[in-house]
Amino acid sequence: MDIQDAVIVITGASSGIGAATARAASRAGARVVLAARREDRVADLADELDRAIAIRCDVTDQAQVGSLVQSVLDAFGRIDVLVNNAGQGLQARTEQISLDDFRAVLELNLIAPLAMMQAVLPTMRHQHAGTVINISSGTTFADIPGTGGYVASKIALERLSAIARNELDGTGIIVSTMIPFATHTEFLTSIRAGRADAEAMTAGAEFDTPEQVADAILQLIANGEPRMDLVPAAYGGTR
Repeated sequence: MDIQDAVIVITGASSGIGAATARAASRAGARVVLAARREDRVADLADELDRAIAIRCDVTDQAQVGSLVQSVLDAFGRIDVLVNNAGQGLQARTEQISLDDFRAVLELNLIAPLAMMQAVLPTMRHQHAGTVINISSGTTFADIPGTGGYVASKIALERLSAIARNELDGTGIIVSTMIPFATHTEFLTSIRAGRADAEAMTAGAEFDTPEQVADAILQLIANGEPRMDLVPAAYGGTR
C-alpha cells in the first residue's frame, strides 16, 4: 500500500498511538480521518494536519460506526486503510474479574474492531484494495497474572485478524496485526480496572514512544506483512 494520498481511518486517534499514527501518516502524504469519542481533541489535531478530518465516534455504537464510514466516503470517496487502535486495559486476577468490566473490554477491544472491519470491507472490496491494521498488545507474549481478561481480548483479535487475512486472500485486501510493547500513552490512566496493579507491573519497564509505534504501523501498511511486533527478544519478541 502506497501511503501517499491514501485515505487512512484511525480509531482512538485522540491521543497516544492513534494521534502519533495520524501525524506520521499525514507527514507521509496521507489523507487522515481521526475518529474518537473526545471530539475536541481530534478536532484540534485535525487543525494541525493537512487534509485531515475529525469525526466523533464511539466505536462500540454500531450506528456511529456506520455514520463514520459514510462521512469518510462523502469526504474522500474511498477508504484505503483502517487502523483499529481504540482499546482499553483491564487488570484483575481471574477470580476477581468483574464480568461487566470484561464484557466492556471485549466490546471495545474485540467486537468494535470487527464492526469497523465489517463496515469498511464492502468499500475495500469494491476498490479491490485496502489494508486493515489491528492493534494488539505485547502482553499476549506472556502469562502474567492479572492480565487474563485483557489478554483474552487481544489474543482473540489476533486470531480474528489472521483468519480474516486468509479469507480475503486474492481480493486485494490485507489484514495485519501490530503488537506494540509498553508504550508511553494514556493507557494506564484509562485502564478500566486495576490501575495500581498495572502501574506496579510495568514499573521499571523501558517504554517505547508512540512515535516509534506509529512508524512501525506505517511500515506494516507499506509492506503488508501478516504481523509485526515491537516486543524485545528477552520477552519473546522479534525486536
